[in-house]
Amino acid sequence: MATATIPHSHSLPERNPGTTFDLSAVEGALVNKSAVERRAATLPTRRTVKKEWQAAWLLHAIRTIDLTTLAGDDTPGTVRRLCTKARQPVRPELLQTLGVAPLTTGAVCVYHEMVPAAVAALEGSGIPVAAVSTGFPAGLNPHRLKLQEIEASVAAGAGEIDIVISRHHVLTGNWQALYHEVRDFREACGPAHMKSILAVGELGTLKNVLRASMVCMQAGSDFIKTSTGKETVNATLQNSLVMVRAIRAFHEQTGYKVGFKPAGGIRSAKQALDWLSLMKEELGHEWMQPHLFRLGASALLNDIERQLEHFAYGRYASMQYQPLG
Repeated sequence: MATATIPHSHSLPERNPGTTFDLSAVEGALVNKSAVERRAATLPTRRTVKKEWQAAWLLHAIRTIDLTTLAGDDTPGTVRRLCTKARQPVRPELLQTLGVAPLTTGAVCVYHEMVPAAVAALEGSGIPVAAVSTGFPAGLNPHRLKLQEIEASVAAGAGEIDIVISRHHVLTGNWQALYHEVRDFREACGPAHMKSILAVGELGTLKNVLRASMVCMQAGSDFIKTSTGKETVNATLQNSLVMVRAIRAFHEQTGYKVGFKPAGGIRSAKQALDWLSLMKEELGHEWMQPHLFRLGASALLNDIERQLEHFAYGRYASMQYQPLG
């Protein structure tokens, strides 16, 4: 029973080199909160995908997942198991029933200490290792130590670096300091792609989310990411809508394409479909692809596999039959 498929591009866009700091563009950025709330509330009800299309979208969502473990009790063994899951996120017999070729997740995301174990476990797979950095999750380490951590992760083989911004720059309106901080991070990343984590739940207002997004893109971020997953409020459709519209405005102004990564609290297949719908409606088909869209998640994959099983066999399997990373 072959499913419908969403074509996806493997070609990477030109990286965002950033621009000079433009304070007027930042301070002129405004948010219509009531309009954002209405749009976010209606998005999950306006577009639904069913049957084979839902299965196709869920398979595509797997390709966009940054499969993540950021626990204090992580071990090299934990990371190796997660990497095995990233290489084979869905059981082969289920893929065979669906008539789908093998697939992998978008990346594996770990702490710096676990980068060597992840790089070794993923060798030859083409799956990049993403390292959280710069004093994750609070971002309160000294600046020079943040730069050293980035450089060490890149040297260890991380192909992507998820940095955290200093939230106090946003909360005090020191946009130039934020720009220079993120610009330094971008330079330290070298060839590694940089995702800037805004920690939106700690920025106070949607206007701050919008302005922080603009500054991070001006400073050369390849992706902007909602959250560390450690805040009280993480990815929501409201703050995601503000961020993707900032991406659209930046692309219209500069021609540079910046990716988006919602993270934190995305655990169900239905949520994954909501965020894919958001990207399709607000930014178009290309921004649904793994080179411009990632889902930061750990538990999400298990629910997606259960939904695929229901589509294939007409029943849900017990969670005890779901292979865990």
